[in-house]
Amino acid sequence: MSIKRILVADDEESMRWVLSKSLTKQGYQVDLASNGREALLLSRKQTYDLAVLDIKMPGLSGLELLSKFKEECPQALVIIMTAESSMKNAVEAMKRGAYDYLTKPFDLDALDAIIFKAQKTADVSAEVSLLKQEIKDNYQLERTIIGQSPPMQKLYKMLGKIAPSDVTVLIYGESGTGKELIARAIHFNSSRLGKPFIALNCAAIPRDLLESELFGHEKGAFTGATERKIGKFEQAKDGTLFLDEIGDMPLELQAKLLRVLQEKEITRTGGSTTIQVNTRIVAATNQDLKERVQKKDFREDLYYRLNVVPLDLPPLRERREDIPKLIDYFLTKAGNEYGTLASGLTKEAMELLCNYEWPGNVRELENIIQRAALLSPDALLNAADFPSLIMGDNNDNNGASLEGLINQKLQSSLAQIDLQDMNNLYEMVLHQMERPLINIVLAKTRGNQVKAAEVLGINRNTLRKKIQTLNITARRN
Repeated sequence: MSIKRILVADDEESMRWVLSKSLTKQGYQVDLASNGREALLLSRKQTYDLAVLDIKMPGLSGLELLSKFKEECPQALVIIMTAESSMKNAVEAMKRGAYDYLTKPFDLDALDAIIFKAQKTADVSAEVSLLKQEIKDNYQLERTIIGQSPPMQKLYKMLGKIAPSDVTVLIYGESGTGKELIARAIHFNSSRLGKPFIALNCAAIPRDLLESELFGHEKGAFTGATERKIGKFEQAKDGTLFLDEIGDMPLELQAKLLRVLQEKEITRTGGSTTIQVNTRIVAATNQDLKERVQKKDFREDLYYRLNVVPLDLPPLRERREDIPKLIDYFLTKAGNEYGTLASGLTKEAMELLCNYEWPGNVRELENIIQRAALLSPDALLNAADFPSLIMGDNNDNNGASLEGLINQKLQSSLAQIDLQDMNNLYEMVLHQMERPLINIVLAKTRGNQVKAAEVLGINRNTLRKKIQTLNITARRN
């Protein structure tokens, strides 16, 4: 925001004339008011970037005008002019939102210096506001969390309700479902936008270091504490602290965390001073905390403190209709980050990925898409680009393994055939399997028959005969 329009309010005509001439000469648009009420009326008709107000005017004082003016033009900066250089006036003006004040009589250079400083402040404020809006836009729920399935729609509604408040949230979800992503979305869609978001994985920090990570420590608190350390609670001041895998927090630390949630204050390890912390807590776990409470592994009082609003993240297998959109997103991401060419999947590959159980959830899907996109030279990824899924040996993966896929396809095909009329089913099935298998391997080896024979584990001459018998077009790329 640049300062363009300025309001000057003073009951002395000579002062209004001097200021108007000086400010207009510098390129500002200047409006003049001879008293407080006139200035207030102007502020209701016009938006000002800066106001220069005399503290003593008839009818409505400068301090009263200041309060009302800030209501009409909350973004405007205000400079107060006063003939009384009293501490009381200065303090009261600043309390009511004045940017600065000048004591009459003053040199115009002094006013110019304050306006120059105000311009810098306005520029920084505008940049911060723009940055906040960009961050908020980038973390809109529909941009950061992919999926339109019923479970995700339910989650979006809940997030929209809880994000603006300071309520404590406990996120439940399997590994890889995106718990930290949800926590970030909560933070960036809350009033704490622009304040720190600090994440700590309680399972990744050794037990003897976790307390120091959370609360910090003073120099000399223990062997190796050569300097003061600021903990995560202080780092997240006025922001959000995300405690991932909260179920792995040791019992002795759970008691200290409970106290922080109750008292809103911490004490660094080895210290005696209490420090106030205004920090929102979002926790997450992949465990059943109720069960851990029953086993006395997790404090019941802490559980209820954290579980104010529980959020359940559905595993990927329970929202399979979101998989195609996730795949598109990860392919685009891989293209932007690594310059990969892959932009889509064949029908067979899409079926393979949609039928897989995804024990690693969205994280596993992203890793597999990223790896396939990096290794494949083609724009369309096919089933052969996902060997870890094809060669899997999990027979319970709903057709995701090779055996499961074959079984699924055979059942579908044979259901339409009268088996009593068949006498060469074995050879027919093997023949139909051989052709696509050899085609896929030849494509992956770019037509190199020596390499293809090695991959298939057969003699090169045997491969040549099969290419001829099966009428396969062998091309070298």
